[in-house]
Amino acid sequence: MKILKRVGKEEVAYVYLGETSRGNLVEFVESIQPPVPREKKWVLIVSTLAGCPVGCLMCDAGGFYRGKLSADEIFEQIDFLVKSRYPNGRIPSEKFKIQFARMGEPALNEAVLDVLKELPARYEAPGLMPSISTVAPCGTDSFFEDLLKIKEKHYRGKFQLQFSIHSTDEKERDQIIPVKKWSLEKISEFGKRFVKENDRKITLNFAVAQEYSLDPKVIIRVFDPEKFLVKITPVNPTYRSKENNLNSDVDVERKELLKHRNFIEELKKAGFEVILSIGELEENKIGSNCGQYVQRHLMSEKKIVDGYQYV
Repeated sequence: MKILKRVGKEEVAYVYLGETSRGNLVEFVESIQPPVPREKKWVLIVSTLAGCPVGCLMCDAGGFYRGKLSADEIFEQIDFLVKSRYPNGRIPSEKFKIQFARMGEPALNEAVLDVLKELPARYEAPGLMPSISTVAPCGTDSFFEDLLKIKEKHYRGKFQLQFSIHSTDEKERDQIIPVKKWSLEKISEFGKRFVKENDRKITLNFAVAQEYSLDPKVIIRVFDPEKFLVKITPVNPTYRSKENNLNSDVDVERKELLKHRNFIEELKKAGFEVILSIGELEENKIGSNCGQYVQRHLMSEKKIVDGYQYV
């Protein structure tokens, strides 16, 4: 791994721009959540594709695609971060989270499964918890079936699976996530088989814009609160969200929704665990938050002013 650029600050997060052994440009992240120290929780966020063919409306990492990263290229990102902090491969963090979520839809790359199989033996990390965030593209059923088997063998109770939903209206979802993907019903059916005793609930993620439709009745009808939880996040300041006139519905100062408050209230009444997840606002300035992509900022002539200030 050849490091081309590092952006950020030690006490929050670093974004790395690197060139892999095969010449692919990638971005990957390490972060902590102040005041929680690295020994308690350390998060790595790695890329799985060279670009992304999906092109979600709020994500700067889409718009170009140069192919799948190999398992070795994914490990080059993880190894660099691990060896920089823990050269002996012993990672003492109580929660060592590796998210396959920086650049690329992970379900489009079978090499992600190979990485998941090898991870437990590669490092001495009792707190290891992999995390996959996906839009569940059509044609990836075999990926998820294999993922279920790998979770059962290596990660029972220590795996986080997240589906990006964003809207409860299927036509709207098709605009936000412009690829053919699983319906909410299919996600629900898979979740019933995936979540077993002691497993973590599957996360339904909503990056909530004021322009999106959020009907709690749809979630209550389709999903089991014993198998699924709901996570609400802001629409982070990205070039794509600006271009598509998306206004975040999350008031990050008051930590509440503006337009869709009823969505959270009704879900809680129905027994759902609902998490309003607002990360470190400093990460927007670093460019390490979800949907942000430092290379997009570097290539843009007209810079946005509420993100990427560290770049």
